[in-house]
Amino acid sequence: MASGNPTSKMLAANSLKRIFTQESRPAMGVWQMLPGANISRILARSGADWVMVDCEHGNIDDAAMHEAVPAIAALGVSPIVRIPDLQASMVKRALDSGAHGILAPLIRTVEDVKNLVTAAKFPPEGKRGFGSPIAMQNFNPMPTFTEYLQQANESLLTMVQIETQEALDSVEEIAPLVDVIFIGPFDLGNNIGHPIIEGKMDPELDQAIERILKAAVTAGKKCGIFCTGGEQAKQYADKGFHMISVATDYTLLGAAMADSLSIARGQGKQDKPASY
Repeated sequence: MASGNPTSKMLAANSLKRIFTQESRPAMGVWQMLPGANISRILARSGADWVMVDCEHGNIDDAAMHEAVPAIAALGVSPIVRIPDLQASMVKRALDSGAHGILAPLIRTVEDVKNLVTAAKFPPEGKRGFGSPIAMQNFNPMPTFTEYLQQANESLLTMVQIETQEALDSVEEIAPLVDVIFIGPFDLGNNIGHPIIEGKMDPELDQAIERILKAAVTAGKKCGIFCTGGEQAKQYADKGFHMISVATDYTLLGAAMADSLSIARGQGKQDKPASY
């Protein structure tokens, strides 16, 4: 149910999709794993283009998600929700909270992806139910109830994580079906038999990542990747990735505190392997 208007209110308000459309630079984001609207605001004020509200591995339940999404959106940053699993009800709750997009973890088959897209789209493109009075407030300019219905399908981002052997084997078929294919290097490495150990990535994992990026570009879609810090994020930006997670709140908080204490004791910054 597209609006047919390339300058619709929802497209104008979705900063992440706007960056994708401009194609001038990668969209840099951060990962929220800790609950609290104040944490959401800190992350959104950091200069990030988007914040991933992690309801899969993060300590964020449904109520905390409904607090994080508007806090992020109010600062002109796109809130994206990583849903816990592939249930259609999870898709609906995330989008009804006003998220600008969803990320689905542990995709395995093309059928998984088709079912996800169906759950994320209003009829006739999908089967999403319509009725949330909350979603509209997280777009500025704010669409009316009717405008949300008419513009959501073209304005909201559907993303899937390629982090299983099955999804890697089918990535060329999966990429055309969604807006973004997003790489989770840790689970991908585990599932293809080349786990990341002490920050070291095997050539086979690097090759898998290159294959996923190529599949996205060939399909005319965007490719994202989870990184463990700014240096690694810059490396993947230079390789042509479109959406890059730079760090998580949990990791950065721990690292910053540990470094400050270490420096105060005259020991300098700590040297730690890459991790979440």
